[in-house]
This record gives sequence, structure tokens and C-alpha cells, in this order.
Amino acid sequence: MSSTGATLEEVRRGELGDQPELDQRRLRRRLVILLFAVVVIVAIVTLVPGLASLRTRFSHARWEWLVLGVALKLLSGLSYVAVFRAVFCPRMTWRLSTEIGLSELGANAVVPTGGAGGLALGAWALRRTGMPGDRIARRSVAFFLLTSLPNVIGVVVLGALMAVGVIDSPVGLALTALPAAVAAGAIVATLAAGRWARAARHRAARTRGPRAKLPRVLDAIAGGVRESLQLLREHNAWLVVGLIGYLAFDVMILWATFRAFGAAPALSVIWIGYLIGELGGLIPVPGGIGGVDLGLVGTLVLYHVPATSATAAVLAYRALALWTPAIAGSAAFLLLRRTLRRETLALSDCAEGGEVEMIGRGRVRVSG
Repeated sequence: MSSTGATLEEVRRGELGDQPELDQRRLRRRLVILLFAVVVIVAIVTLVPGLASLRTRFSHARWEWLVLGVALKLLSGLSYVAVFRAVFCPRMTWRLSTEIGLSELGANAVVPTGGAGGLALGAWALRRTGMPGDRIARRSVAFFLLTSLPNVIGVVVLGALMAVGVIDSPVGLALTALPAAVAAGAIVATLAAGRWARAARHRAARTRGPRAKLPRVLDAIAGGVRESLQLLREHNAWLVVGLIGYLAFDVMILWATFRAFGAAPALSVIWIGYLIGELGGLIPVPGGIGGVDLGLVGTLVLYHVPATSATAAVLAYRALALWTPAIAGSAAFLLLRRTLRRETLALSDCAEGGEVEMIGRGRVRVSG
């Protein structure tokens, strides 16, 4: 791998940067909040008299399906790593991409704001590569759009096929054609927002200056939409496979948890229920607890899935979807911290003319 020249002072001050979300006490507090929420849910299921049928389902769970759910969540996490690397850091090794990507997912499981806390790690890694902050912002918008795209396209395609009868549907047009139309409208609105932001950015730059906050935000939106389309046109196999796997493996966790407690509804119902119900994750609570659960159960019930069956499957799905990345992310986070400590020690000991392996930069030659 080629090396780049830098003074030791530049490397220490200009490229290391702050390590976002690496405050152990902060993460510990959020894990405690998440654990408390889980304990409350378990207590409600265990103690509330009217939930006897739900307790019976949990007591007869088939654990091999739950183990499969854990494996599917890990595969979904590795797909996320592939997308992260394709969008953010194609020069990174797969090992470091995995450490950062899984650490992001671990942060996303305990930090509210729909994954923004996890993306801060990716932004920090990009700063170490010397990428300008404005481009980091554009790529962050592109990453969000690209990881949301399979969900939206899934609603459009599946809803349309169910509406016209190609796929059997237990509900009418209101729950098939309408979600498809709304999702299609969201795609059009996103493209229009990119055009609007580009025009608004030019106006704001003339009145406030190009480096003011509003023009930079508008530039991130316009550039993010443009770069997401550009990335799709490149037909990067890792990006495409990662986007499909990140969604598909996660949906199939819900199928596995249904099987763990009995029969599963049709895959089309699981998919459409998941794609619509997951919108509850936009509510800013740790891990989306409450919002996602109610959204998934409510949507599945609308599609004629029995409430008890849906509740048992969704609660198990949410447990696997939260704690698998939290545990795997914690392990990746520890490996990442060890890499950082190694790198910091190497920098402090590096003499002029020596080379140091840096995250996101490869071999860096330290000059005077």
C-alpha cells in the first residue's frame, strides 16, 4: 500500500481528531437504560394477568429458530459493513471496516436518533483520510438514502404486486396500493428535494456566504442525493449485495421468530408488515424500543396476523435485533480501541522518516 507524507504534528493534531461516541461512561449509561427497558417489558409479560397466552408461547419457544435469528442478524451486520465500506472508505482494510461498521451498529442499538450516533464513527474515520468535512456530510446523506432505498422499493414493489393480485393479499387496496403509492411518492420527493436544495443553496450562499451553516446543510442534502445516484450507477457489487443483505437478512429474523413460536404467516405479509412497521424506529428512543415494537405489531395485526402471535414474534425479533449488534458491536469496539491505542503508541514513538499504519490512510511516512 502506498504511503503519504505528513509531519508528526499534523498527524497528531489534524488527522486523529476526536473519537465520537467512544465515551465508555456514556455508552454504559445508555446500555443500562436499554437493559432497564427490556426488564420492564419482561416484567409486564410475566406479571400482567391478561397475557397468559403470550407467556405460554414463550415457554414453548423452539430455540433453534432463535439461534438462526442470531445468525441472520450477524449476516445483516456484515452486509452493513459492506455498504459502509463501499460508500465511505473503500481504501480501508476489511478488518478495520468491520471493526468500525459493527461498532456503529452497536452504537445504533443504544443511541437514539435513528443511527446518527453510529454514523459519527464513520465520519470520524473519513476525517482521518483527509476527506473534507463537506464531502463527509454529503456521503453521510447518501449513506442514509441508500440504506433506506431497499425498504422504500420493497414497499412499492410488494404493495403493487399485492394490489393487482400477483401475490395473494389478506387485505384490500388501502393496505397495498396506498403504501406503494406513498413510497413511490417518497422517492420522487427525495429527488425533488435534491434539486430544490441545490437551487436554495445558491441563493443562500449569495445572501449569507458559502461557508454559512444553511448553505452547507443545503449542499449536503443536494450533494447527498446526487452522490447516492452516482454510487448506484457505478454498479459496485459490494454496495448492491450489502444493501440487499442488510434488509433481507433482517426481515428473515422476523420470519424465524414467528417459526420459533409456531406457524409463520405468508412471507409477503411478513415483508410488508416489516417494511411499514419499521417506520416506528424514527421515534428517538434508545434502540427504537416502543416505536418499532408497536409499529410492527400494529401493522401485522392490520394484515390479519393474530395479535398474540405477532406480539411474541416481534418481541423476540426486537430482542435479537438489539442485543446481537450490542454484543457484537461491543467486541468490535474493544478491538477498535486496541487498534487506536496501538496507533497512538506508534505515533508517539515514530521518528522522522518512519512509517505508521493509520486507519483510513494506510502507511503514513512522518516527515520533519
